[in-house]
Amino acid sequence: MQRLSGMSTEKELDKDKVIHILNRILEMELAGSVRYTHYSLMVFGYNRIPIVGWLREQATESLAHAGAAGEMITSLGGHPSLGIGPLLETHKHDIGDILRESLDHERAGIQLYRDLLGAVEGQSVWIEEYARQMIQQEETHAYEVDKMLRRPGELKSNV
Repeated sequence: MQRLSGMSTEKELDKDKVIHILNRILEMELAGSVRYTHYSLMVFGYNRIPIVGWLREQATESLAHAGAAGEMITSLGGHPSLGIGPLLETHKHDIGDILRESLDHERAGIQLYRDLLGAVEGQSVWIEEYARQMIQQEETHAYEVDKMLRRPGELKSNV
């Protein structure tokens, strides 16, 4: 077995690849924080208060996720990106439009965390568990958004 930072692993961890993926995650999560904050400002109507609260919780959580990715990057000896992921402004501020854009963002996050998991499987339990936990959280968010997009009584999922 080869050694990585004093820990035994089956294969050598490609730190550069992992750091690259983590930086993409960091940028995506920062964009999510900005995106959800923007959405929370653009909600109007009778259901505004609970929706704004939920969106702001998502913004706070995205910022925490960005911080976690940055901590992993520096733990691996990398430099966290100062970039931010894509910020699409569609100028569509209907709750349905906002939620559909949120669902697309969640799906993109799930894919990045799956990419990370694929890059470290069998090489780092620490990063594997982090990736799995984040996939679980992002999938939960996607299902929550999917339920919010359904009409009352509609059971069919679109996730």
